Amino acid sequence: MKSKLALVPLTLGGFGIGMTEFVMMGILPDIAKAMHITIPAAGHFISAYALGVVVGAPLLVALTVKMPPKRILALLMALFAFGNGLSVLASSYHLMLLTRFLSGLPHGAFFGVGAVVAGRLAEPGKEARAISMMFAGLTFANIIGVPIGTYLGHNYGWQIPFVLIVVVASLTVLSVWRWLPVLPAKETNLRQEFQAFRHLEPWMIIGITILGNGGFFAWFSYIVPLFTEVAGFSNNAVTFLMVLAGVGMSLGNLLGGWLTDRMSPLRATTWLLLAMTASLLLVPLAAQHQATTILITMLTGALAFSTAAPIQMLMIRSAKGSEMLASSLSQSGFNTGNALGAYLGGLPIAAGLGYTSPDWVGAALVLSGIAFCVALVFRRRNKVRVQLALQ
Repeated sequence: MKSKLALVPLTLGGFGIGMTEFVMMGILPDIAKAMHITIPAAGHFISAYALGVVVGAPLLVALTVKMPPKRILALLMALFAFGNGLSVLASSYHLMLLTRFLSGLPHGAFFGVGAVVAGRLAEPGKEARAISMMFAGLTFANIIGVPIGTYLGHNYGWQIPFVLIVVVASLTVLSVWRWLPVLPAKETNLRQEFQAFRHLEPWMIIGITILGNGGFFAWFSYIVPLFTEVAGFSNNAVTFLMVLAGVGMSLGNLLGGWLTDRMSPLRATTWLLLAMTASLLLVPLAAQHQATTILITMLTGALAFSTAAPIQMLMIRSAKGSEMLASSLSQSGFNTGNALGAYLGGLPIAAGLGYTSPDWVGAALVLSGIAFCVALVFRRRNKVRVQLALQ
């Protein structure tokens, strides 16, 4: 690593992004009550943020592709602070939809550019672990930031968590300028960046990303009513449970980085998604008892976040010459899954099927992602056979 503090700005930025993305789940009932809307309707704020990520990742990378990475990351965090500051002032459903969309715009580009920067700063063979350290900020947010934000949102007003997010984003801008090394801008143009996407493989990886993350968000978007309405926990216990979910996510993220540096990213992704499918299928059974709810919450969170580093590495290695755009579009895939999971997970709840029904939706989505992994394996094998036949 070129500097011991080089990854601190990326981790801190990941913390702020993780807090704004996941604190919504913890304060969803509070916002719904304050704005006089249903919980499924409040779930649209999660989808609006995710759609902002989907639009912002390719757009902002395209606009900044010739800038040095340090300047790009600082500008993205400044925009992130601005969007979340507007969320504090939102007083209606439609205004909140708009501010969540604006807040999501820099998310994918920050993680996309940050993943490439982390890989460039890492020692050979440790790229995935360096990327997982950036995502560690996101998981630490679920241990510290989200529970604190959930508690403050429950007791002092749902706007307070967004004030804290603005503070974290501002500190990230300062740390980028202070600690991130100056890396040269890439000599490229948009036409070159999009070359990799003339091939099928990057699109298949985006499909894996959408479906795998969609399964996670079908479960996590409605985790608070699962705790309180199904497992019978009190509202005061929600903060503690969110901490446990965050601990699971943090451990899973580190596991994913470690595995990916020891096997191929595709193999690691496939096995981890299989384990996640099984975990989601167990959630409705485990939620009938508080002790098993705690265990399954940690396990599902760990498995969901274990795929972050391998999928990111899978995309970067499959898009040589277009790594920055590819990495950012991978984040678009993650958050398309966010929007898809939150939306599809809310449908059975709205139909009266209860708060465990989103978990069946989640398992089906992840299983579909595994099908893309298998298809990619066969595609690569066929490609090798053709190359051997031509020699």
